[in-house]
Amino acid sequence: MTARIAYCTDMEKSVLANNFEKRGWFQVSPDDEWYFYWAGAQTCRSLFSVDSGYRMNDNQMINHFPTHYELTRKDLLVKNIKRYRRELEREGSTLAARDATGRYIHLDFLPTTFMLPADYNLFVEEFRRNPNTTWILKPAGRSQGVGIFLVNKLAQIKKWSRDTKSSFNPTLVKDTYVISRYIENPLLIGGKKFDLRMYVLVTSYRPLKAYMYKQGFCRFCTVRYDTSGQELDNMFVHLTNVSIQKHGASISHPSPHPYSPQEEYNSVHGGKWPVRTLRLYLEGTRGKSRTDRLFSDITWLVVHSLRAVAPIMASDRHCFECYGYDIIIDDQLKPWMIEVNASPSMTSTTANDRILKYKLVDDIISIVLPPDGVPNVHWNKIPSPDKFGDFELLLDEEVYQNSDHHHQHTSGHRGGGKTSDRHSAPRWK
Repeated sequence: MTARIAYCTDMEKSVLANNFEKRGWFQVSPDDEWYFYWAGAQTCRSLFSVDSGYRMNDNQMINHFPTHYELTRKDLLVKNIKRYRRELEREGSTLAARDATGRYIHLDFLPTTFMLPADYNLFVEEFRRNPNTTWILKPAGRSQGVGIFLVNKLAQIKKWSRDTKSSFNPTLVKDTYVISRYIENPLLIGGKKFDLRMYVLVTSYRPLKAYMYKQGFCRFCTVRYDTSGQELDNMFVHLTNVSIQKHGASISHPSPHPYSPQEEYNSVHGGKWPVRTLRLYLEGTRGKSRTDRLFSDITWLVVHSLRAVAPIMASDRHCFECYGYDIIIDDQLKPWMIEVNASPSMTSTTANDRILKYKLVDDIISIVLPPDGVPNVHWNKIPSPDKFGDFELLLDEEVYQNSDHHHQHTSGHRGGGKTSDRHSAPRWK
């Protein structure tokens, strides 16, 4: 019999409420005694703050780690990946090998990125070495495409500096910005740019336990991609965020495919493709082995981004987290990690969206709760495979380190795991 669980949430989303109600749970307020809390990132920060004085008991669980921002804040993500590379170099790991130009061979999955205002002089040096490149500027702590713009001239940066009133004075600026080399050769389908949203569930950072969801999706722009540089100000060309694209144009004459040349947002498919459709398309146009290698590379970048933050993440046993990874694929089928979202949207923009996100939440709850359905910090967080649903185990360092294979691959993977062969065919499809 399913346990009666008191839950609370500050997100009024049907995919959450329907999952909780299906289990016979009942809603309470945050001030009441609760067992399970699906909270926004800001709520979690307040709850874990020193000032709150709140202490969770052994039967409470919440959907964020206290320091999740080490992975999900754009500037901290870059800083932690760079630190991870340096540490591996100091250890003499082959993972940190570089080619003749100084680029990382195995860990080159982040576009060249600088923090502003702190790295302004370094950015200028890089810009002058490659003056014909485009850069994308983003506020480090915002989401949904807010405050993003593209530049291809230093004068544009200087104008932005003036417009934001001494933004290069670190004592005055409140918002850190990241400026990254723009991926100017994205893979296009039907002439349109897209990115890939993948869901990754982490149930523990020490030891690291993570799962990849098989049912991600692509988000398409509504406007054809322009390579001339004349459309730098048109975010409908460059940013795939649904929060932006749905305001792009009329939906009175919906097009049949997300890659239609018509410049409009389609409310039926929401400008989205399931990841399985992308996979079939790529297998048909690029071949199965090349497609398998792409998805293996995506697994690789996810694993190493998690390993980069694991040592500094506050791995509270009351916590789990579902991250939304945003990935751009270039025309050479190389994946680039653009950002990681702490609270991927649970809003359903289409019927398929609602089905996917309902199942996502259902599978998350099945994995993070012990067999009796009651949160318990003393549980080892090793669910039986029949609880995985559409998740695939990405790595479980505890299981691996206790196995007979612990001595294999550890130098290359800091504790080993399922992904020891970078280009073996991935099992999630």
